[in-house]
Amino acid sequence: MTGHMTTPAAALADTLPEWVTLLRAPNPGPMTLDGTNTWILGTPDGPGRIVVDPGPADEGHLARIAAHAPIRLVLITHGHPDHTEGAARLAELLGGAPVRAVDPAHCHAAPPLAEADLSTGDDLRIELLSTPGHTADSVCFLVGRGDGQVVLTGDTILGRGTTVVAHPDGDLTDYLASLSRLAAYRGVPALPGHGPALADCGAAAGFYLAHRHARLDQVRQAVAAGATTPAEVVAAVYADVDRTLWWAAELSVRAQLAHLDRERPGVDPDEPRTGRP
Repeated sequence: MTGHMTTPAAALADTLPEWVTLLRAPNPGPMTLDGTNTWILGTPDGPGRIVVDPGPADEGHLARIAAHAPIRLVLITHGHPDHTEGAARLAELLGGAPVRAVDPAHCHAAPPLAEADLSTGDDLRIELLSTPGHTADSVCFLVGRGDGQVVLTGDTILGRGTTVVAHPDGDLTDYLASLSRLAAYRGVPALPGHGPALADCGAAAGFYLAHRHARLDQVRQAVAAGATTPAEVVAAVYADVDRTLWWAAELSVRAQLAHLDRERPGVDPDEPRTGRP
């Protein structure tokens, strides 16, 4: 029986590369774990650092980020406000540093992120990895310096527990494909949007894939046993989850049912489930 996962999906990273700094925002909660992770890439003697996910509009947190100036670029992994709310204010504090996101509508970024933005001109190498699923605009960043590499995973892989794939913006079919892509990065540390850094992005992605497929089997069994609505599936499959989080579980169940509907010919995965098996 697959239970509610609250532990890390891989071993924790013992250390961070010397060119990576973590600043954790003071916004802990059930959906943000210890708070949003803001990652700062680069060294004091470089041409300017890069910030990934400025986090909430907390003046103290944003001031701590700005203290690492010069900062030449702010990158966004996805548009949820716990990652982006502080972007506009941080840009002000930095004297207009550019903010870039795949979908700029939700994060005070313009124009949209392009590959040219990632040409740093120094010893940091940044590759954009398209990883939709948690949200339609979710991306990860593969960053290297010298012989070292890290993957900044946003909420696609968390440092503890699993992420919510909230239908309809979240799409489980896309998410499984994104995890398969990240599974290729064996031995590369994962720097998540929440929770501790993990030693192995590929191992974490593989663990997530196995967990998601096990959950899908449980959903199939619940539907076969007579569950006809997302709420009924939640009660059957997520009984071990705190009821205060069942609203989030139901969002994930809607994504799971849409994914399973794609396996059934003649079924529209976007049709509301209000009683059909």
